[in-house]
Amino acid sequence: MPKRRKSKSLRLREVQEPQAVVTESRPRSWYRAPDGSLRRDIEPREFLEIVQGGRGLLWVDIDLRSHAQHALLEKVFKFHPLSVEDTLSPDGRVKFEEFPEYALAVVRAVRFVNETEDLYDIETFNLWCFIGRNLVVTVHGQHAPGVDATTERLSRAPDLMERGPGRLMHHILDATVDAYFPVIDQLDEFVDGLEERVFVQFEQEALRDIFSVKRLVLQLKRHLAPMREVFNTLQSRPCGFIPPETQLYFRDVYDHVIRLNESLDTYRDLLSSTMDSYLTQVSNRMGKVTKGLTVVATLSVPFVVVSGMWGMNFQDVPLSDWAHGFWVMLAVQLGLGGLLLWVLDRRGWL
Repeated sequence: MPKRRKSKSLRLREVQEPQAVVTESRPRSWYRAPDGSLRRDIEPREFLEIVQGGRGLLWVDIDLRSHAQHALLEKVFKFHPLSVEDTLSPDGRVKFEEFPEYALAVVRAVRFVNETEDLYDIETFNLWCFIGRNLVVTVHGQHAPGVDATTERLSRAPDLMERGPGRLMHHILDATVDAYFPVIDQLDEFVDGLEERVFVQFEQEALRDIFSVKRLVLQLKRHLAPMREVFNTLQSRPCGFIPPETQLYFRDVYDHVIRLNESLDTYRDLLSSTMDSYLTQVSNRMGKVTKGLTVVATLSVPFVVVSGMWGMNFQDVPLSDWAHGFWVMLAVQLGLGGLLLWVLDRRGWL
């Protein structure tokens, strides 16, 4: 089984670790003007003018590590204080909420942590995505695979912002969900490796890794299950900020979430079967050892009985004065042992 490094335990990170504070007060931003021109990293003082004007499309990417950037959510974009407070909770609930002037989608992403020695160490983090009439605001911490993938795509295809805020939000959330697939692929390698270690090599240490991977599956399931409801809402419930023709694209993301959940269910069943097989093999091996010890104990009965009888402290013991008595008794003992083996074999106990 391919491994990044040796691992002895499972540690799941649900709360973001302390991160370096970003001192940059100007967030990354993209603005597509009504004439089709695309501007990048515009001044924050222009945000309010663009939003109030209602023309073009503005995407602002807020880094939570910068207090100045985070302050823009309430001071410039006028988001509800409860929504702004949600962004300060890294383990907040996955959800979709609609307000009079905007809507908020909260999704959860995950990645394997390469900085630790734990093979099964994963980190989860939330992405908050605000959408308005001509506005998309993303809020995240250090890691945001969906934002990074959309940024890279936007650099290659600037026309991405021509399709409106709903399609832009779709690309960001779709890329966030797609980041689960490498994790699932790695999980598939874990399961295949465990099956080989159980059925082919029968490593005693495999049981601990089975429990670790099974716990990893259950944790991923717990993070992915609520996202099914979020994307079901995005693709079916009418929303004033996402037109019906755009909701069809969220149906594809919803299908991805369903597929990921079904894969996790499959891996959970496979791990349960693998663990049952491991325990069955342990029981079978113990049965073979017990059978062998039983045969040895059974064969020793004639030797113990005969030797005990002829080892009693009586003066008149049969064959005690015969020169070949020892060899006769040895032959009797071996004969009785052979007879016991024949009886056990006839009964199918061997």
